[in-house]
Amino acid sequence: MLRRFNPEGVAPPLSNYSHGVVIPAGMKQLHVSGQIGITPDGTIPDDVGEQARWCFANILAILAAEGMAADNLASLTTYVVGEDNLAAVREARQQALGEAAPASTLVFVAALATPVLKVEVQAIAASVV
Repeated sequence: MLRRFNPEGVAPPLSNYSHGVVIPAGMKQLHVSGQIGITPDGTIPDDVGEQARWCFANILAILAAEGMAADNLASLTTYVVGEDNLAAVREARQQALGEAAPASTLVFVAALATPVLKVEVQAIAASVV
């Protein structure tokens, strides 16, 4: 199992994430490309909250295809266009991941690869082989 930790001497996390996650030797690792807010039929919603929900739904679908779930997430990197979109992205993350607390980085960016996109999330997960 993944070992999540927040060591003494480091301020507690500001939200639901862990400062460190150890992936023990012998575990299967899954690196998930940055997922955007796109539906299975190729639609990109206008609403940033809906885009974020699809980012996390896509990640969870990729995890499920390998027999994994949110608690297998070791790390997330989230890219958000504009600080005003943060609340919607955090809400979507909480709804999708629940109590899962992977190591996490969030970066505000000027733009993503396609102008209509407002959020992209990359993930690393691990499970017992």
